[in-house]
Amino acid sequence: MSASSPQVWLPAHFASPADLPPGLDYARWNGRSAFPSDPAEVVFYAPPLTQDIDVISKPLHRMTRLRAVQALSAGTDELRAELDRLPRPVTLCNARGVPAPSTAELALTLILASLRGIPESLRAQDRGAWSPRFFPSLYERSVLIVGYGAVGSALEDLLAPFGCAVTRVASEERDSRRGPVHSVTHLPRLVADADVVVLSLPLTPRTRRLFDAGLLARMKDGALLVNVSRGAVVDTDALLKEAHDGRLRAALDVTDPEPLPPAHPLWAAPGVLITPHVGAFTPSLWPRLEALVRRQLARFAAGEELENVVSR
Repeated sequence: MSASSPQVWLPAHFASPADLPPGLDYARWNGRSAFPSDPAEVVFYAPPLTQDIDVISKPLHRMTRLRAVQALSAGTDELRAELDRLPRPVTLCNARGVPAPSTAELALTLILASLRGIPESLRAQDRGAWSPRFFPSLYERSVLIVGYGAVGSALEDLLAPFGCAVTRVASEERDSRRGPVHSVTHLPRLVADADVVVLSLPLTPRTRRLFDAGLLARMKDGALLVNVSRGAVVDTDALLKEAHDGRLRAALDVTDPEPLPPAHPLWAAPGVLITPHVGAFTPSLWPRLEALVRRQLARFAAGEELENVVSR
């Protein structure tokens, strides 16, 4: 391997790079070991499969020839902020659509578990207590999906057998194969009619704490808020107040802060179900991610436009 050859860093999970485009030298890095080659020679970087931005960003300031970063997640807010600090332009691509099936599946799991009182039943089981209670069904409920992209669309497919009345929201109005998608400007009116509100939108300056005290207050009594996007889309203090008042329930795969500290009051909030940001992580995720990276490398080597470009 020539010290001056353009380098590509791949995640340690990546299979043999033998059939990747020629003209580049390939190395794999797990984020914990020493750098596998000189970061200054890296032109294409697919980071390790981790949510730890400190690990992902560790070599960035030394990658003086870097031209493209292929994130392994759909959300790239923290990585984008790190790249913005570099003195040179870098094309950032995300994995939009790849985690959608797994994330939508978890969203449905959280909805069903929370509505049918599974956390309460597990606590009763731990006590050895047989305590039947009445819980609502998902069948024919109204569901508002806020952030109607790949995850939102996949979730609506999963909701079809339940006969739910689904309302779709995105940044701008448009049509989808299932019906109209409303603008986010209509949220104050739409949240008031929803039994379940699912958040699957990216974190941006516009969406940070979008669900603040005012918008949460507009949700109907007893409604369920499900967040599989980013924790900071919701005002945690405002959600805690609604949960402690018993007015809203919540099922969260993401939190703010994250990871959630052991003593944080959100852990013990009544009616709140928490999973540790695992929506995308199933055995089927990696083959789809590797296929995306391979497509991107073929485009990169041929000088073609990359897919899923987030920023430059």
